[in-house]
Amino acid sequence: MADFLGMMKQAAQLQSKMQAMQDELANVEVEGISGGGLVAVRMTAKMDVKSVTIDPSLMKPEECEVLQDLLVTAFGDARRKAETAMQEKMQSLTGGLGLPPGLFGQ
Repeated sequence: MADFLGMMKQAAQLQSKMQAMQDELANVEVEGISGGGLVAVRMTAKMDVKSVTIDPSLMKPEECEVLQDLLVTAFGDARRKAETAMQEKMQSLTGGLGLPPGLFGQ
């Protein structure tokens, strides 16, 4: 019975740490860049987009398709960086618990 109570206590601690980590991820920002800096996207590690910056040289009607492609690339770059930040936080949280690596989407 003591083993079960210990597991329950550990689970409660993990849940508390997970909530703290989720709150922290909302404050971690990454920037995705494309076109050598012509387009930049800032988002949190929880994938909330904060801003999009577009170099004025791309604001020409004939550059519309290029701009669209650069936006897609910048969003993808920011998403990958946000996922990496989230995985690093999860690893630091679950690293000492001996849990299987895929348990939390890693």
